[in-house]
Amino acid sequence: MGLRTHIKAPALAAALLAVVLALPCSALAMTTDKATAKPNEDGGSGVIGGMDTRLTWEGTVEEGESVDSVTLTIADDASFDGSTTRITVLEGLTRVNIEGEAAADGNSITVSFADPIPAGSLLRLEVTNMRFPSEGGDYSVEGSYVDGGQTKELAASPSISIIANTPLQSVVNWLDEQPWVAAWNSNQFLGMFFKPQLLVTSFSSLFPGWVLCLGIVIACYPFAIVLGLVFSLLKISKHRLCRAVAVVYINVLRGTPLFLQIYIMFFGLPMVGINIDNNLLGIIVMAVNSSAYLAEIFRAGIQSIPRGQYEAASSLGMSYVQTMFSVILPQTVRRVIPTVTSDFITAFKDTSLLSSVGVMELMMFSKNLTTVSGNITPYVAAGIFYLIVTLPLIKVVGVVEERIAASESGLSRKPRKRDQKKGVPSVQ
Repeated sequence: MGLRTHIKAPALAAALLAVVLALPCSALAMTTDKATAKPNEDGGSGVIGGMDTRLTWEGTVEEGESVDSVTLTIADDASFDGSTTRITVLEGLTRVNIEGEAAADGNSITVSFADPIPAGSLLRLEVTNMRFPSEGGDYSVEGSYVDGGQTKELAASPSISIIANTPLQSVVNWLDEQPWVAAWNSNQFLGMFFKPQLLVTSFSSLFPGWVLCLGIVIACYPFAIVLGLVFSLLKISKHRLCRAVAVVYINVLRGTPLFLQIYIMFFGLPMVGINIDNNLLGIIVMAVNSSAYLAEIFRAGIQSIPRGQYEAASSLGMSYVQTMFSVILPQTVRRVIPTVTSDFITAFKDTSLLSSVGVMELMMFSKNLTTVSGNITPYVAAGIFYLIVTLPLIKVVGVVEERIAASESGLSRKPRKRDQKKGVPSVQ
């Protein structure tokens, strides 16, 4: 029994040695150091799928090996077609001049070297104008290499995060390919202020800021109307103290810049331990500031109502409060609608001042995008967003003023064409 074991032991050792020798030695393998990707154009960091990209792959040839060719492979929808490859070989700090030829085949590219890459060298392949899959995601660079006629697998690189190509980006890609866009951007003024590609992306990037501007002014204005009406009534009150309070409130707010009021609220309140959300505080500041202007608008509207209206209401036995809310204010509202609408437009534009204290509204978004792009086009896009709101409202103000003027002057409304066709008499 002991002899049999003694005989089998050398045979078992020899078999194990043969298996070990047959396995690939990890020390004799080309290592994948890293793989990175950047947009073809300088100035960006995020890589978008389906767009020309610069892929850089690095690997080290281990001792005992020499590399004749390297094949890099990415996911099925990636493409190396139309790409160009630059080869860099470093032995320590010394650059070795080795020529090569790259052959792209869909989602893979094979780089064959005129001379084998020596052991211990760092190999860098920089592939320009390749494209990752349009749907985006995390992708690793895999592949193989040829060492002395033997094909060996490359270790997968760390994942590269790719941004999905959106319909908006597809529009930008289309603009990039248009000759007239290139000619347009070649003009220094047009390219700096009205770059089509950046204008398209700016509309998408600035939209959240525009929505916040609308939200702030729409949320603040009902409170501003109520406050303005209260202080307008106080200012025309018979009580001296009420008038004094209203006069101080209105004159201080109208006599100081909104910019100063914003700074006092945003930096002063935290110093006394009052911390409010920036957006909510922006609504409060805008409401308080607008209320002072609305107070004067309502006061002027109330005092424009003829004195006879008060006397007629009094003859019917109505009290002062009943007269004010049933007779005077309904007529006042009709008269001040154009002026209130103009003040709303002013308040909407003044929300831009909130960008100075970090509120992420339209101007803050455009400022950040301009800083990143080095172009003024985002500010032009912001101006267009403001005009989308202000121009229709300006038109509404003009129409309302015309109708009020015609009504008060006793002029008849012009008959509409549809009424004339139907034989309907015009309203006198």
